[in-house]
Amino acid sequence: MKDLHFILLLLRKEFLLEFRTRSAISGIFLYVISTLFVVYETFVKIQPNVWNTLFWIILLFVAVNAMVKSFVQEKGNRVLYYYSLLNPSHVLIAKIVYNTLLLLVLSLLIWGLFIFFGDNPVKDIGLFLLILLLGSFGFSVTFTFLASLVAASNQSSTLLAVLSFPLIIPIILMLVKISAHALRLIQDTAVSGDLAILVAIDLLLCGVALLLFPFIWRD
Repeated sequence: MKDLHFILLLLRKEFLLEFRTRSAISGIFLYVISTLFVVYETFVKIQPNVWNTLFWIILLFVAVNAMVKSFVQEKGNRVLYYYSLLNPSHVLIAKIVYNTLLLLVLSLLIWGLFIFFGDNPVKDIGLFLLILLLGSFGFSVTFTFLASLVAASNQSSTLLAVLSFPLIIPIILMLVKISAHALRLIQDTAVSGDLAILVAIDLLLCGVALLLFPFIWRD
């Protein structure tokens, strides 16, 4: 219960900081809206298979832009203060949960704007909502951990995209395949197996992040 209390306090801190400086989230919303407007101005009618690919590409770029700032504020004296008080696992879990919720909201926004500007090819809404959650969690774990690595090494955000590429590709491939089921683009009885693989990838990445983050935190 004590661990949960610290995590909830850190999660509350993340929300308060976000509401205090809303410029970043406003920029992401503007990016999403302008991108979808240009897409639908370019394409008169988007086929379901193109819709599926565009959705995850846009969400991927949104995730990179949203996650790169995860550890920007944790520098200097603030890091030393947190280091003396907090368990590094609590810090990482709170940021992963916050970023997962943020990406879930953004993914729902993207979906809603796709419907607003065009149509909704999703046939299995329950399955699509599930993969939005799993995809948001997978992106959050990957980019949050790598953002901490980039911040610790004082490198540019370009390094985040380079490091994330081999880790994010398996997640993207599984998300595109499973969402094709939700759009009824393919008929395959192995969708439960694909979901199990996606969950396993997410949990594996989360386990590795929790294992390695304390070493990054100490540095």
